[in-house]
Amino acid sequence: MSDTIRTTNQSEDPSARAVAVEAIELFADVLSQSEQEPAAGDDFYDRLCRAVCRLARLRRAIIFRYDQSSRQVRAAGAYGVDIESFTDAYISVDMAPFAARAIREDQVVETAGDVREQLPKRYAHLVGEPARLVCAPMVAAGSARGVIVAERSLEEPPLGPAERDLLWTLGKAAALAAVARNVATQAQTSRQLRQRIDLAREVHEGVVQRLFGISMVLDGSGDLPAEVRARCAEEIQAALGELRDAIQRPLGRESRATATTFDAELLRLTQSNLDLNLTFSDGVAASVPTQLEPLAQSVLAEAVRNVRKHARPTSVEVRTAQLDGAFVLEVINDGVDVKHPHTPGMGLRLAAFEALQSGGIVEFGPLGEDRWQVRLVVPHDV
Repeated sequence: MSDTIRTTNQSEDPSARAVAVEAIELFADVLSQSEQEPAAGDDFYDRLCRAVCRLARLRRAIIFRYDQSSRQVRAAGAYGVDIESFTDAYISVDMAPFAARAIREDQVVETAGDVREQLPKRYAHLVGEPARLVCAPMVAAGSARGVIVAERSLEEPPLGPAERDLLWTLGKAAALAAVARNVATQAQTSRQLRQRIDLAREVHEGVVQRLFGISMVLDGSGDLPAEVRARCAEEIQAALGELRDAIQRPLGRESRATATTFDAELLRLTQSNLDLNLTFSDGVAASVPTQLEPLAQSVLAEAVRNVRKHARPTSVEVRTAQLDGAFVLEVINDGVDVKHPHTPGMGLRLAAFEALQSGGIVEFGPLGEDRWQVRLVVPHDV
């Protein structure tokens, strides 16, 4: 914080004290989110935008935050702005020079006049001409988490030092919220890792030891007595039972909670991969069960990434259906080199592990002469 903030007594500036108290309350709100699920409290960003506008005399504001689950910059909250306009947006810092400067210098940036060049062309029409824009960086521990972009009336004077400090502080609060969610996600990943370690230990100490004993018996010379063969059969059945119980536990990662929808993710992938000619029929997203949204989005993203890496397609088709009590997602592409077939990468294999957590499977492989298919099938009662 700069040295422009000073301690005041009760008679000096009551409004400044109220602003300071509200900023502290926002910090407390952020810290409390660290004990919640990563997807909880999404309205925090809306409330933060509202507070930013009220405390700094701004007309409207929107927060853009980097989403680790989708590896994309997304609109996280807004006040006075229709956030739905940014649902399927593909945005990067390079598209907004003043936002890039705010992050690079870790300071509040204000620009006035014809600000259209400071915004992505797709959204330049959302501000008037002339206009005054303010951008506060969301930077924590030297890592950029996003930005707060706000519009200030031209009738208002330029930001003063105290207002800049306040906006900078609120940007830190928003960054802290993002960090708290990442910590919660890492804790969940750590729990899953412990589960896998416990699973490996259980299989080794139970199933593997039983099978090792059976192999020692079968490796001996001579015929086995009937009672020994019966005992081996019993041990094998016991080992199979233990293995069956073990694999019912989580075998791999679970799909991350997501704040978007299959429909929005499909539109985003279509717009960001125009050269793939990705197509889908009406009603595709409507058939995705709500509880399977994270899994379906994960498989879709991995399938498209696989196409990008291993094929030269002229078309990529996405299909969904409800068949015989199961949800089915298919991604089919052409442009496969049959003379040099590729080996599926780790992404599709991990997606297959995710499907197991929901009792489903992911199949992938050649389809006909020059096509490739990724198919997710998960039991689901309509």
